[in-house]
Amino acid sequence: MTIDQETHLDSASAARAGAGIAVGQIELSVVMPCLNEAETLAVCIRKALRSMEELGVVGEVIVSDNGSTDGSQEIALAEGARLVHSEQRGYGAALRTGIGAAEGEFVIMADADDSYALHNLGPFLERLRAGADLVMGNRFKGGIEQGAMPPLHRWLGNPVLSFLGRTFFRVPIGDFHCGMRGFRRDRILALSLRTSGMEFASEMVARAALAGLTIEEVPTTLAPDGRSRAPHLRTWRDGWRHLRFLLALSPRWMLLYPGFALLFGGGAMLAWLLGGARQVGGLAFDLHTMLAAATAVSIGIHAIALAVVAHAHAVHVGLLRADRRIEVRIADLALRRGVSTGLLLLLAGVACFGYALWSWEQVSFDQLDVASTIRLPIVGVGLIVVGVQSVLLSFIIGLTRVGEL
Repeated sequence: MTIDQETHLDSASAARAGAGIAVGQIELSVVMPCLNEAETLAVCIRKALRSMEELGVVGEVIVSDNGSTDGSQEIALAEGARLVHSEQRGYGAALRTGIGAAEGEFVIMADADDSYALHNLGPFLERLRAGADLVMGNRFKGGIEQGAMPPLHRWLGNPVLSFLGRTFFRVPIGDFHCGMRGFRRDRILALSLRTSGMEFASEMVARAALAGLTIEEVPTTLAPDGRSRAPHLRTWRDGWRHLRFLLALSPRWMLLYPGFALLFGGGAMLAWLLGGARQVGGLAFDLHTMLAAATAVSIGIHAIALAVVAHAHAVHVGLLRADRRIEVRIADLALRRGVSTGLLLLLAGVACFGYALWSWEQVSFDQLDVASTIRLPIVGVGLIVVGVQSVLLSFIIGLTRVGEL
Protein backbone atom coordinates (compact mmCIF):
# COMPACT_ATOMS: atom_id res chain seq x y z
CA MET A 1 0.00 0.00 0.00
CA THR A 2 1.35 3.44 -0.89
CA ILE A 3 1.68 6.39 1.50
CA ASP A 4 -1.05 8.25 -0.39
CA GLN A 5 -3.37 5.27 -0.12
CA GLU A 6 -2.74 4.97 3.61
CA THR A 7 -3.50 8.68 3.99
CA HIS A 8 -6.77 8.39 2.09
CA LEU A 9 -7.79 5.34 4.12
CA ASP A 10 -6.95 7.10 7.39
CA SER A 11 -8.97 10.14 6.27
CA ALA A 12 -11.92 7.95 5.35
CA SER A 13 -11.76 6.19 8.71
CA ALA A 14 -11.65 9.53 10.49
CA ALA A 15 -14.65 10.74 8.53
CA ARG A 16 -16.64 7.65 9.45
CA ALA A 17 -15.69 8.01 13.09
CA GLY A 18 -16.81 11.65 13.03
CA ALA A 19 -20.17 10.56 11.65
CA GLY A 20 -20.54 7.92 14.35
CA ILE A 21 -20.15 4.99 11.91
CA ALA A 22 -18.05 2.05 13.04
CA VAL A 23 -16.31 -0.14 10.50
CA GLY A 24 -18.42 -3.15 11.43
CA GLN A 25 -21.64 -1.19 10.80
CA ILE A 26 -21.04 -0.74 7.07
CA GLU A 27 -23.43 -2.96 5.17
CA LEU A 28 -22.83 -1.91 1.58
CA SER A 29 -19.81 -0.77 -0.40
CA VAL A 30 -20.25 0.63 -3.91
CA VAL A 31 -17.03 0.11 -5.88
CA MET A 32 -16.24 2.01 -9.07
CA PRO A 33 -13.12 1.47 -11.19
CA CYS A 34 -11.83 4.76 -12.49
CA LEU A 35 -9.48 5.81 -15.27
CA ASN A 36 -9.89 9.45 -16.27
CA GLU A 37 -13.60 9.74 -15.43
CA ALA A 38 -13.61 13.40 -14.34
CA GLU A 39 -16.64 14.19 -16.52
CA THR A 40 -18.96 11.69 -14.86
CA LEU A 41 -17.41 10.55 -11.58
CA ALA A 42 -19.06 13.15 -9.35
CA VAL A 43 -22.61 12.42 -10.51
CA CYS A 44 -22.03 8.67 -10.09
CA ILE A 45 -20.85 9.11 -6.51
CA ARG A 46 -23.78 11.38 -5.70
CA LYS A 47 -26.30 8.94 -7.14
CA ALA A 48 -24.88 6.03 -5.15
CA LEU A 49 -24.75 8.01 -1.88
CA ARG A 50 -28.29 9.30 -2.42
CA SER A 51 -29.62 5.82 -3.13
CA MET A 52 -28.05 4.44 0.04
CA GLU A 53 -29.49 7.33 2.03
CA GLU A 54 -32.97 6.69 0.62
CA LEU A 55 -32.66 2.99 1.44
CA GLY A 56 -31.46 3.74 4.96
CA VAL A 57 -28.27 1.83 4.33
CA VAL A 58 -25.01 2.50 6.12
CA GLY A 59 -22.54 2.35 3.29
CA GLU A 60 -19.58 3.78 1.46
CA VAL A 61 -18.47 4.58 -2.07
CA ILE A 62 -15.01 3.43 -3.09
CA VAL A 63 -13.28 4.81 -6.17
CA SER A 64 -10.49 2.50 -7.28
CA ASP A 65 -8.26 4.71 -9.37
CA ASN A 66 -6.23 3.13 -12.14
CA GLY A 67 -3.80 5.96 -12.85
CA SER A 68 -6.05 8.89 -13.76
CA THR A 69 -4.41 12.09 -14.92
CA ASP A 70 -7.50 14.31 -15.24
CA GLY A 71 -8.16 15.11 -11.58
CA SER A 72 -10.50 12.19 -10.90
CA GLN A 73 -8.79 11.51 -7.57
CA GLU A 74 -9.53 14.98 -6.23
CA ILE A 75 -13.14 14.74 -7.39
CA ALA A 76 -13.59 11.42 -5.60
CA LEU A 77 -12.33 12.84 -2.31
CA ALA A 78 -14.34 16.03 -2.66
CA GLU A 79 -17.55 14.05 -3.18
CA GLY A 80 -17.05 11.97 -0.05
CA ALA A 81 -15.81 8.74 -1.59
CA ARG A 82 -12.94 6.63 -0.39
CA LEU A 83 -10.05 6.62 -2.84
CA VAL A 84 -7.77 3.63 -3.32
CA HIS A 85 -5.05 3.23 -5.90
CA SER A 86 -4.67 0.18 -8.12
CA GLU A 87 -1.00 -0.18 -8.95
CA GLN A 88 -1.74 -2.70 -11.71
CA ARG A 89 -3.46 -1.33 -14.79
CA GLY A 90 -6.68 -2.86 -16.07
CA TYR A 91 -10.40 -2.98 -15.37
CA GLY A 92 -10.17 -6.21 -13.40
CA ALA A 93 -7.14 -5.07 -11.43
CA ALA A 94 -8.92 -1.88 -10.36
CA LEU A 95 -11.99 -3.84 -9.26
CA ARG A 96 -9.92 -6.36 -7.32
CA THR A 97 -8.24 -3.51 -5.46
CA GLY A 98 -11.54 -1.81 -4.71
CA ILE A 99 -13.25 -5.00 -3.55
CA GLY A 100 -10.28 -5.83 -1.36
CA ALA A 101 -10.48 -2.40 0.29
CA ALA A 102 -14.26 -2.50 0.78
CA GLU A 103 -15.57 -2.78 4.35
CA GLY A 104 -19.19 -3.64 3.63
CA GLU A 105 -20.75 -7.07 3.89
CA PHE A 106 -22.16 -6.53 0.40
CA VAL A 107 -20.53 -4.90 -2.62
CA ILE A 108 -22.18 -3.40 -5.69
CA MET A 109 -19.82 -2.63 -8.55
CA ALA A 110 -20.54 -0.35 -11.50
CA ASP A 111 -18.65 1.74 -14.04
CA ALA A 112 -18.05 5.39 -13.31
CA ASP A 113 -19.33 6.60 -16.71
CA ASP A 114 -22.92 7.39 -15.59
CA SER A 115 -24.43 4.64 -17.73
CA TYR A 116 -25.57 2.35 -14.92
CA ALA A 117 -28.48 2.83 -12.52
CA LEU A 118 -26.52 3.81 -9.43
CA HIS A 119 -29.59 5.73 -8.26
CA ASN A 120 -31.43 2.42 -7.87
CA LEU A 121 -29.36 0.06 -5.70
CA GLY A 122 -32.42 -1.37 -3.97
CA PRO A 123 -33.11 -4.43 -6.18
CA PHE A 124 -29.52 -5.64 -5.84
CA LEU A 125 -29.43 -5.15 -2.08
CA GLU A 126 -32.81 -6.84 -1.64
CA ARG A 127 -31.67 -10.05 -3.34
CA LEU A 128 -28.38 -10.04 -1.45
CA ARG A 129 -30.18 -9.71 1.87
CA ALA A 130 -32.44 -12.59 0.80
CA GLY A 131 -29.42 -14.88 0.48
CA ALA A 132 -28.06 -14.56 -3.04
CA ASP A 133 -24.27 -14.65 -3.33
CA LEU A 134 -24.07 -12.87 -6.68
CA VAL A 135 -26.78 -10.68 -8.21
CA MET A 136 -26.33 -9.79 -11.86
CA GLY A 137 -28.02 -6.86 -13.56
CA ASN A 138 -29.90 -7.64 -16.76
CA ARG A 139 -29.92 -4.66 -19.11
CA PHE A 140 -32.00 -6.45 -21.72
CA LYS A 141 -34.84 -6.85 -19.22
CA GLY A 142 -34.43 -3.47 -17.54
CA GLY A 143 -34.11 -1.40 -20.70
CA ILE A 144 -31.32 -0.13 -22.94
CA GLU A 145 -31.74 3.47 -24.01
CA GLN A 146 -31.12 4.57 -27.56
CA GLY A 147 -27.37 4.84 -28.21
CA ALA A 148 -26.41 3.25 -24.90
CA MET A 149 -25.00 0.05 -26.43
CA PRO A 150 -23.44 -0.36 -29.89
CA PRO A 151 -25.59 -2.53 -32.18
CA LEU A 152 -22.77 -5.06 -32.57
CA HIS A 153 -22.64 -5.54 -28.81
CA ARG A 154 -26.41 -5.58 -28.38
CA TRP A 155 -27.37 -8.00 -31.13
CA LEU A 156 -24.27 -10.17 -31.51
CA GLY A 157 -21.50 -9.93 -28.94
CA ASN A 158 -23.50 -9.90 -25.73
CA PRO A 159 -26.15 -12.46 -26.76
CA VAL A 160 -23.55 -14.90 -28.10
CA LEU A 161 -21.22 -14.64 -25.10
CA SER A 162 -24.17 -14.82 -22.69
CA PHE A 163 -25.47 -17.94 -24.45
CA LEU A 164 -22.05 -19.57 -24.25
CA GLY A 165 -21.77 -18.63 -20.58
CA ARG A 166 -25.16 -20.15 -19.78
CA THR A 167 -24.32 -23.29 -21.74
CA PHE A 168 -20.84 -23.79 -20.33
CA PHE A 169 -21.60 -23.02 -16.69
CA ARG A 170 -25.34 -23.73 -16.38
CA VAL A 171 -26.32 -20.41 -14.88
CA PRO A 172 -29.69 -18.73 -15.64
CA ILE A 173 -28.13 -15.39 -16.58
CA GLY A 174 -29.44 -13.42 -19.54
CA ASP A 175 -26.78 -10.68 -19.47
CA PHE A 176 -23.46 -12.33 -18.70
CA HIS A 177 -21.43 -9.14 -19.05
CA CYS A 178 -23.47 -6.52 -17.25
CA GLY A 179 -21.02 -4.25 -15.45
CA MET A 180 -23.42 -3.54 -12.57
CA ARG A 181 -23.70 -6.42 -10.15
CA GLY A 182 -23.83 -7.04 -6.41
CA PHE A 183 -22.29 -9.79 -4.31
CA ARG A 184 -21.32 -10.92 -0.87
CA ARG A 185 -17.79 -9.66 -0.46
CA ASP A 186 -16.50 -12.68 1.45
CA ARG A 187 -17.80 -15.14 -1.13
CA ILE A 188 -16.17 -13.34 -4.05
CA LEU A 189 -12.88 -12.84 -2.22
CA ALA A 190 -12.82 -16.57 -1.51
CA LEU A 191 -12.77 -17.21 -5.27
CA SER A 192 -9.33 -15.53 -5.55
CA LEU A 193 -10.15 -13.90 -8.89
CA ARG A 194 -7.01 -13.28 -10.92
CA THR A 195 -7.62 -11.57 -14.24
CA SER A 196 -6.73 -7.93 -14.67
CA GLY A 197 -8.55 -6.95 -17.86
CA MET A 198 -12.13 -6.78 -19.08
CA GLU A 199 -12.45 -10.56 -18.82
CA PHE A 200 -12.72 -10.07 -15.04
CA ALA A 201 -16.48 -9.81 -15.57
CA SER A 202 -16.57 -13.28 -17.13
CA GLU A 203 -14.24 -14.75 -14.54
CA MET A 204 -16.45 -13.63 -11.66
CA VAL A 205 -19.59 -15.29 -13.02
CA ALA A 206 -17.85 -18.43 -14.25
CA ARG A 207 -15.89 -18.99 -11.05
CA ALA A 208 -18.97 -18.28 -8.92
CA ALA A 209 -20.93 -20.87 -10.90
CA LEU A 210 -18.15 -23.45 -10.64
CA ALA A 211 -17.98 -22.86 -6.88
CA GLY A 212 -21.73 -23.48 -6.54
CA LEU A 213 -22.63 -19.97 -5.38
CA THR A 214 -26.24 -18.79 -5.60
CA ILE A 215 -26.51 -16.52 -8.65
CA GLU A 216 -29.59 -14.43 -9.42
CA GLU A 217 -30.35 -11.47 -11.65
CA VAL A 218 -32.48 -8.35 -11.49
CA PRO A 219 -33.51 -5.94 -14.25
CA THR A 220 -31.42 -2.80 -14.52
CA THR A 221 -31.20 0.01 -17.04
CA LEU A 222 -28.41 1.22 -19.28
CA ALA A 223 -28.13 4.82 -20.43
CA PRO A 224 -25.65 6.43 -22.83
CA ASP A 225 -22.52 7.26 -20.89
CA GLY A 226 -21.79 10.88 -20.14
CA ARG A 227 -18.23 11.02 -21.43
CA SER A 228 -17.06 12.94 -24.45
CA ARG A 229 -14.18 10.54 -25.11
CA ALA A 230 -14.29 7.00 -26.51
CA PRO A 231 -14.89 4.13 -24.04
CA HIS A 232 -12.03 1.97 -22.80
CA LEU A 233 -13.74 -1.16 -24.16
CA ARG A 234 -12.35 -2.51 -27.46
CA THR A 235 -14.95 -4.63 -29.20
CA TRP A 236 -12.94 -7.38 -30.90
CA ARG A 237 -9.97 -7.49 -28.54
CA ASP A 238 -12.03 -7.62 -25.35
CA GLY A 239 -14.67 -9.88 -26.90
CA TRP A 240 -11.96 -12.39 -27.79
CA ARG A 241 -10.49 -12.16 -24.28
CA HIS A 242 -13.93 -12.93 -22.80
CA LEU A 243 -14.46 -15.89 -25.15
CA ARG A 244 -10.96 -17.24 -24.57
CA PHE A 245 -11.45 -17.11 -20.82
CA LEU A 246 -14.84 -18.84 -20.97
CA LEU A 247 -13.29 -21.64 -23.01
CA ALA A 248 -10.29 -21.90 -20.69
CA LEU A 249 -12.60 -22.41 -17.70
CA SER A 250 -14.62 -25.03 -19.55
CA PRO A 251 -12.28 -27.79 -20.79
CA ARG A 252 -15.34 -29.98 -21.30
CA TRP A 253 -16.71 -27.74 -24.07
CA MET A 254 -13.34 -26.75 -25.45
CA LEU A 255 -11.73 -30.21 -25.44
CA LEU A 256 -13.83 -33.11 -24.21
CA TYR A 257 -16.97 -32.87 -26.34
CA PRO A 258 -15.08 -31.96 -29.55
CA GLY A 259 -12.64 -34.77 -28.77
CA PHE A 260 -15.42 -37.35 -28.52
CA ALA A 261 -16.98 -36.05 -31.73
CA LEU A 262 -13.70 -36.36 -33.62
CA LEU A 263 -12.85 -39.76 -32.12
CA PHE A 264 -16.18 -41.46 -32.82
CA GLY A 265 -16.88 -39.59 -36.05
CA GLY A 266 -13.44 -40.36 -37.44
CA GLY A 267 -13.61 -43.98 -36.27
CA ALA A 268 -17.01 -44.50 -37.89
CA MET A 269 -15.76 -42.99 -41.14
CA LEU A 270 -12.72 -45.27 -41.17
CA ALA A 271 -14.89 -48.33 -40.66
CA TRP A 272 -17.32 -47.19 -43.35
CA LEU A 273 -14.57 -46.71 -45.95
CA LEU A 274 -12.54 -49.81 -45.06
CA GLY A 275 -14.42 -51.90 -47.63
CA GLY A 276 -13.94 -49.45 -50.49
CA ALA A 277 -14.93 -46.07 -51.90
CA ARG A 278 -18.43 -44.76 -51.15
CA GLN A 279 -20.76 -42.54 -53.12
CA VAL A 280 -23.42 -40.34 -51.50
CA GLY A 281 -25.33 -38.36 -54.07
CA GLY A 282 -22.77 -36.44 -56.04
CA LEU A 283 -20.08 -36.79 -53.35
CA ALA A 284 -17.36 -39.43 -53.46
CA PHE A 285 -15.53 -40.59 -50.32
CA ASP A 286 -12.28 -42.48 -50.69
CA LEU A 287 -8.65 -42.52 -49.54
CA HIS A 288 -8.36 -38.81 -48.88
CA THR A 289 -11.39 -39.01 -46.60
CA MET A 290 -9.84 -41.97 -44.79
CA LEU A 291 -6.67 -39.99 -44.13
CA ALA A 292 -8.75 -37.09 -42.80
CA ALA A 293 -10.71 -39.51 -40.61
CA ALA A 294 -7.52 -41.03 -39.20
CA THR A 295 -6.28 -37.53 -38.41
CA ALA A 296 -9.59 -36.76 -36.66
CA VAL A 297 -9.24 -39.88 -34.51
CA SER A 298 -5.73 -38.86 -33.47
CA ILE A 299 -6.76 -35.29 -32.61
CA GLY A 300 -9.85 -36.56 -30.81
CA ILE A 301 -8.06 -38.88 -28.42
CA HIS A 302 -5.46 -36.19 -27.77
CA ALA A 303 -8.19 -33.64 -26.96
CA ILE A 304 -9.87 -36.06 -24.55
CA ALA A 305 -6.56 -36.65 -22.79
CA LEU A 306 -5.96 -32.92 -22.45
CA ALA A 307 -9.50 -32.42 -21.11
CA VAL A 308 -8.93 -34.99 -18.38
CA VAL A 309 -5.60 -33.46 -17.37
CA ALA A 310 -7.05 -29.94 -17.49
CA HIS A 311 -9.89 -31.06 -15.25
CA ALA A 312 -7.43 -32.55 -12.77
CA HIS A 313 -5.46 -29.31 -12.69
CA ALA A 314 -8.65 -27.23 -12.27
CA VAL A 315 -9.68 -29.36 -9.28
CA HIS A 316 -6.18 -29.13 -7.80
CA VAL A 317 -6.11 -25.31 -7.92
CA GLY A 318 -9.70 -24.95 -6.75
CA LEU A 319 -11.38 -23.92 -9.99
CA LEU A 320 -13.62 -27.00 -10.02
CA ARG A 321 -15.11 -29.18 -7.33
CA ALA A 322 -14.04 -32.81 -7.08
CA ASP A 323 -17.18 -34.67 -8.10
CA ARG A 324 -17.89 -37.73 -10.19
CA ARG A 325 -17.79 -35.96 -13.51
CA ILE A 326 -17.22 -37.75 -16.76
CA GLU A 327 -13.59 -36.59 -16.75
CA VAL A 328 -13.04 -38.39 -13.43
CA ARG A 329 -14.71 -41.54 -14.74
CA ILE A 330 -12.45 -41.46 -17.80
CA ALA A 331 -9.45 -40.96 -15.53
CA ASP A 332 -10.44 -43.92 -13.34
CA LEU A 333 -10.90 -46.11 -16.41
CA ALA A 334 -7.57 -44.98 -17.86
CA LEU A 335 -5.77 -45.78 -14.60
CA ARG A 336 -7.27 -49.28 -14.42
CA ARG A 337 -7.37 -50.25 -18.08
CA GLY A 338 -5.41 -47.62 -20.02
CA VAL A 339 -2.18 -49.55 -20.42
CA SER A 340 -3.78 -52.90 -21.28
CA THR A 341 -6.32 -51.34 -23.66
CA GLY A 342 -3.63 -49.23 -25.31
CA LEU A 343 -1.39 -52.24 -25.84
CA LEU A 344 -4.26 -54.21 -27.38
CA LEU A 345 -5.01 -51.36 -29.78
CA LEU A 346 -1.31 -51.08 -30.59
CA LEU A 347 -1.12 -54.81 -31.36
CA ALA A 348 -4.27 -54.55 -33.49
CA GLY A 349 -2.66 -51.75 -35.50
CA VAL A 350 0.50 -53.78 -35.99
CA ALA A 351 -1.66 -56.73 -37.02
CA CYS A 352 -3.29 -54.59 -39.69
CA PHE A 353 0.12 -53.85 -41.16
CA GLY A 354 1.13 -57.51 -40.88
CA TYR A 355 -1.96 -58.69 -42.69
CA ALA A 356 -1.47 -56.03 -45.36
CA LEU A 357 2.12 -57.19 -45.94
CA TRP A 358 1.02 -60.81 -46.14
CA SER A 359 -1.68 -59.94 -48.70
CA TRP A 360 0.79 -57.91 -50.73
CA GLU A 361 3.08 -60.91 -50.98
CA GLN A 362 0.35 -62.83 -52.76
CA VAL A 363 0.78 -60.61 -55.81
CA SER A 364 3.69 -58.93 -57.46
CA PHE A 365 4.52 -55.59 -55.77
CA ASP A 366 4.58 -53.82 -59.11
CA GLN A 367 0.98 -54.90 -59.65
CA LEU A 368 -0.38 -53.58 -56.35
CA ASP A 369 -3.44 -51.38 -56.58
CA VAL A 370 -2.80 -48.53 -54.14
CA ALA A 371 -6.48 -47.66 -53.77
CA SER A 372 -7.37 -51.13 -52.52
CA THR A 373 -4.23 -52.03 -50.55
CA ILE A 374 -3.64 -48.84 -48.54
CA ARG A 375 -6.96 -48.88 -46.66
CA LEU A 376 -5.98 -51.39 -43.99
CA PRO A 377 -2.65 -49.65 -43.21
CA ILE A 378 -4.53 -46.37 -42.73
CA VAL A 379 -6.75 -48.08 -40.16
CA GLY A 380 -3.62 -49.58 -38.62
CA VAL A 381 -2.07 -46.14 -38.22
CA GLY A 382 -5.21 -44.94 -36.43
CA LEU A 383 -5.17 -47.91 -34.03
CA ILE A 384 -1.48 -47.48 -33.27
CA VAL A 385 -1.88 -43.76 -32.54
CA VAL A 386 -4.88 -44.32 -30.26
CA GLY A 387 -3.10 -47.19 -28.52
CA VAL A 388 0.07 -45.20 -27.82
CA GLN A 389 -1.91 -42.19 -26.61
CA SER A 390 -4.00 -44.41 -24.34
CA VAL A 391 -0.88 -45.78 -22.68
CA LEU A 392 0.62 -42.31 -22.28
CA LEU A 393 -2.64 -40.94 -20.91
CA SER A 394 -2.68 -43.65 -18.27
CA PHE A 395 0.80 -42.68 -17.07
CA ILE A 396 0.02 -38.95 -17.11
CA ILE A 397 -3.16 -39.46 -15.09
CA GLY A 398 -1.18 -41.54 -12.63
CA LEU A 399 1.14 -38.57 -12.13
CA THR A 400 -1.75 -36.16 -11.58
CA ARG A 401 -3.43 -38.66 -9.19
CA VAL A 402 -6.83 -37.88 -10.67
CA GLY A 403 -8.24 -41.20 -9.55
CA GLU A 404 -7.83 -40.20 -5.88
CA LEU A 405 -9.86 -36.96 -6.22
